[in-house]
Amino acid sequence: MVDLLTRLYVVATPIGNLGDISSRAVTVLGDVALIAAEDTRHTGQLLKHLGLTTPMMRLDDHSERQSMAKIVQRALGGESVALVSDAGTPLISDPGYLLVNACMEAGIEVVPVPGPSSVTTALSVSGLPTDRFVFEGFLSSKSKARREQLKALVGERRTMVLFEAPHRIEASVRALAEVFGDDRLLCICRELTKTYEQIVSRPVGELVRMLELGEIPSKGEFVLVLAGAESDTSLDADRLLRALLVEMPPARAAAVAAGLTDHTRNTLYDRAMVIKTEAD
Repeated sequence: MVDLLTRLYVVATPIGNLGDISSRAVTVLGDVALIAAEDTRHTGQLLKHLGLTTPMMRLDDHSERQSMAKIVQRALGGESVALVSDAGTPLISDPGYLLVNACMEAGIEVVPVPGPSSVTTALSVSGLPTDRFVFEGFLSSKSKARREQLKALVGERRTMVLFEAPHRIEASVRALAEVFGDDRLLCICRELTKTYEQIVSRPVGELVRMLELGEIPSKGEFVLVLAGAESDTSLDADRLLRALLVEMPPARAAAVAAGLTDHTRNTLYDRAMVIKTEAD
């Protein structure tokens, strides 16, 4: 038993394989007075596996504002609290930001208990540069909004990490091919650390075909790691498009630029439309 008074512990839990939980996380989850869980049923299965019976309170996107006041009061009263999500490190595309902020403002110490994260796990096996990366979370479920999100990332030079749901994975990878071109490298990580784990790194165009053929099943949880733009080529393409757009419409400018750069016509057309919109 350790002294856990007046602290909020942000505890990372396994993203699949239960053997990945740390001994420190087990100790904290067993010793705190309360666990704030995204889904008490899901966390209840983990606690059962660990042989723990710590009381839980639900804290999800819908209940965070209501639950955090009770949690802060209990912590101020001398009780320790652990925050967990369904899997991985809390707050990464999961609830908890409001609670952490409220605890800090109330003078309650917030302590990280690090561990699994699907973001860093996917990066580590992607075969893509990891010295600089950007996390974009889930893409929009609406096709138009999704394309706009991706268009804004055309010039991004850092490696990009995205989450996607199984029922949208085909549409999203197809959108990646349309916006970034068939040749942009992408690593699809499916069901990381679980029984049917699958990690495939290929040009986006090939991955579209693999999804269509069922070689990558549209089942489970997906993390996508996308290569960033090549800095020199991207910058040259932008300058070229701006010059061409003064003399010709976007479609023609994209066609001309495609013959002078390594980008596809579709990618350049999308970028030309962004440039034209900004200019207007």
